[in-house]
Amino acid sequence: MTVSASNDWIQQLYVQETRKKSPEPDFYKDENGRVVMTESYHLKRGSCCGSGCKHCPYEPKYQKGTQQIQKSLLR
Repeated sequence: MTVSASNDWIQQLYVQETRKKSPEPDFYKDENGRVVMTESYHLKRGSCCGSGCKHCPYEPKYQKGTQQIQKSLLR
């Protein structure tokens, strides 16, 4: 089950707190030199870009515009 970020104040609070506490950078380079965006970057972005990102936190994954955060991330 997922919850729309625009309708759930708890999910909105989770995203806000994640943004504040995130000490990690928004991206890193993998062993092949490709830029990999972190989960915190995607949460800051607010929706899926549809590019098949490794750390996509949205459900369903890889569908551009999706704003529902995976339930497993909302502990």
